[in-house]
Amino acid sequence: MSEFFQHLVNGLSLGTIYALIALGYTMVYGVLKLINFAHADVFMIGAYTGLFSARAIGGEGEGSYARAGAVLVISMLVSAGLGMLIERLAYRPLRARPRLTALITAIGVSFFLENGAQLLWSPDPRRFPRLFESHTFFLGNTAISSMQIIAFLVAVAMMAGLQYLVFRTRFGLAMRAVSFEPSTAALMGVPVDRTISITFAVGSALAAGAAILFGLQYPRVEPFMGLMLGLKAFVAAVLGGIGNVPGSMVGGLVLGLAEEFVAGYGLSSYRDAVAFAILIAILILRPEGIFGRSVAEKV
Repeated sequence: MSEFFQHLVNGLSLGTIYALIALGYTMVYGVLKLINFAHADVFMIGAYTGLFSARAIGGEGEGSYARAGAVLVISMLVSAGLGMLIERLAYRPLRARPRLTALITAIGVSFFLENGAQLLWSPDPRRFPRLFESHTFFLGNTAISSMQIIAFLVAVAMMAGLQYLVFRTRFGLAMRAVSFEPSTAALMGVPVDRTISITFAVGSALAAGAAILFGLQYPRVEPFMGLMLGLKAFVAAVLGGIGNVPGSMVGGLVLGLAEEFVAGYGLSSYRDAVAFAILIAILILRPEGIFGRSVAEKV
């Protein structure tokens, strides 16, 4: 039984990271009906920002929650700015074009960021610095590190903050209006461009938050680190119902738990296959996702 609880803890820890990245996919899809494939690379840029800002602040090897908080905030701000820049330069000029054009552009932006990072920082992996001391606690035979606890609490706080932002604020109301019908929202006085730009900023900031939490537990940074994580987070968004904020959170947690239990009970070589098996199953059985609604489209 202790093994089961250990996998449960590890799965929840991983699932919250998937959920934070998946929220970026689902927010952009909600307002633009665009799958932003560059989102995974914003996650990567967030990790590099965390790496360099931690070195700039100093204190390598010393436990400091203030330093960790500063790194988190800097990384989220930089990634939020990057998300807004990508939206302004790459996607906004194509907003009136067919969706396929924007989709191809997203893939191009993704390649640009990956290869740009490779050129700037070399393809060699770097070690993400330790931001604070980690201690291990035991509940029976189940080990839980303080990094896992803090990462889980920070991720839950971010998701709760997003839930409040989307469903309890004027910006959230504007975002939901734009996602429903942009032209009508504009006629009602909603600043559509600004709303979409802030949506990109929020999604990118969450990706950077996920990158820091990921770096705390898996201290390795490289230009292509977002590739597989981004694909899995996309699967999590589809599983929960892409465009549905609570659904993406649940999808991320379900995917993290599924991966951890499959790997933990002797099928570790199939760990990466779990996400794609879930994607195929959900597309066949319920393409709108667990919490999504089927929508008829004119063709």
